[in-house]
Amino acid sequence: MIIGIVLSIIAGSLVGLQNIFNSKVNEHTGSWTTTTIVLGMGFLASFTIGFIAEGKQLFSLENMQVWYWFSGLIGVGVVTCVTKGVRLLGPTYAISIVLISQLAFALLLDSMGWMGLEKVPFTSKQLVGVLILAGGVFLFKFGGNGAFIFAKKRTEQSE
Repeated sequence: MIIGIVLSIIAGSLVGLQNIFNSKVNEHTGSWTTTTIVLGMGFLASFTIGFIAEGKQLFSLENMQVWYWFSGLIGVGVVTCVTKGVRLLGPTYAISIVLISQLAFALLLDSMGWMGLEKVPFTSKQLVGVLILAGGVFLFKFGGNGAFIFAKKRTEQSE
């Protein structure tokens, strides 16, 4: 479990870093050029490392559902939408929305058992967790100094 947590933290850090890089590339090129560069370099890197690590097993694709092949197309949508979102909203706000959307959609897929996932019972705690995250993003974006002043006054009163 610890390894899964560490890998998830690393993945989140890398996604945040990648989105900053993508945004900077997008400042000098268009969204489609950025997407092509990002996914093209990703293909070359994963192909090379995969071939070194797995050899010919890299090409062993039997028993794979046809619809799994569409993952690459979904990746095009991810890179394009996130790059534009970061450009329009800024990295922190855009990525916060992406994470909430990702969590909400994962909750939906898990609770419905779609896409071959094991069905996990939906609980109100899960919904409350997503709503709290969404509320946090709302406060982050629209709370302004008012939220900070309110928190500061509460801290001063408790001292």
